[in-house]
Amino acid sequence: MSDVKKIATRESYGNALVELGKEHEDVVVLDADLAAATKTGVFKKAFPERHIDCGIAECNMIGVAAGIATTGKVPFASSFAMFAAGRAFEQVRNSVGYPKLNVKIGATHAGISVGEDGATHQCNEDIALMRTIPGMVVINPSDDIEAKAAVKAAYEHQGPVYMRFGRLAVPVINDNEDYKFELGKGVVLREGKDVTIIASGLPVSNCLEAAEKLAKDGIEAKVINIHTIKPLDEELVIAAAKETGKVVTVEEHSVIGGLGSAVCDVLSENAPTKVLKIGINDVFGESGPAVELVKKYGLDADSIYTKVKAFV
Repeated sequence: MSDVKKIATRESYGNALVELGKEHEDVVVLDADLAAATKTGVFKKAFPERHIDCGIAECNMIGVAAGIATTGKVPFASSFAMFAAGRAFEQVRNSVGYPKLNVKIGATHAGISVGEDGATHQCNEDIALMRTIPGMVVINPSDDIEAKAAVKAAYEHQGPVYMRFGRLAVPVINDNEDYKFELGKGVVLREGKDVTIIASGLPVSNCLEAAEKLAKDGIEAKVINIHTIKPLDEELVIAAAKETGKVVTVEEHSVIGGLGSAVCDVLSENAPTKVLKIGINDVFGESGPAVELVKKYGLDADSIYTKVKAFV
C-alpha cells in the first residue's frame, strides 16, 4: 500500500480543529506545551485568542478545561496520550467524568508507533483507562478522514469524549463518497464468511491488506472498523460473530482492557465465540523506528495474516 496517500491522524486533529473553530466561536483549544507535536499549533495560529498553553502541567490543563466547560464553551484539551489519559487520569475522572462536563480530550502519540520516544511515551493503556470512566465516549479513528469526522462528532456530542490519535502516517482508507461517521457504529469494510476481523485505529488498513492475502488462500475474512470503542456497536459485533463463528480483534493497544476486551465482554454474554486478540501482549514497548516496532509487535499486515490463518 506504498502508493496510497498517508497522513498521521494527529495532523488531522489539528486541521479539524481549525475548521471547527471557523464554524463555532465556542471552541477553545488547550495544550500542555506540545502544540507543535499535537498539531494544535495550527489552531493557535488561526485563533490565538482561543488557544491556551497550560505549560507542562497536564493535570492542571484538565482542571482548566473543566472550568471552561462550565461557562458553556467547548474545550479541547490536548496532549500525548500518556499524559492526557495516564498522568491526568484522576482529574479526567473526578473533574470531567464525575460532573459529566462537556470536555473533549485530544490524545496524540498513542501506541507503540510513537517510535523512538520509547516505552515511557508509548501509551498502550489509555483505552482501558478511559473505558472505565462512566459516560466517557472513546474514539480511535483509523485514518485522516475518520479522524476529522471524529473531531466534529465529538463537538456535537454533549458530554466527555476521549479521542486517540497517532504520530505515524497511515493510509487513507475511507475516501469513498458513501462514508458516514456515526458515534457508536462500526463500519464493515469487507464482507467474509470464514472469520471476522475487528480492528481499530492504526491496524485497520493492515487488516484489509491481510484479508487480501487470506482470500488468496481461500479464506474470506469479514473486516470491521470499530472507530468508537465506547459505546461499542454491540449489534454489529454479535451479528458478525454469529455469521462467521470466529472473531479476531486487532489493536495498537494492550490486549488487556482495550478493543479485544470490549468485544469479549459483549460476546461472552450474548454469543459465546472463539476470539483471538492481537495487540500488545502485557509488555512495555521500546525505542525504535515506528514501522519496525509495528512489525515486531505483530501489527503489520503479514503478521496479522499469519496469525489469522493459523487461528482459522
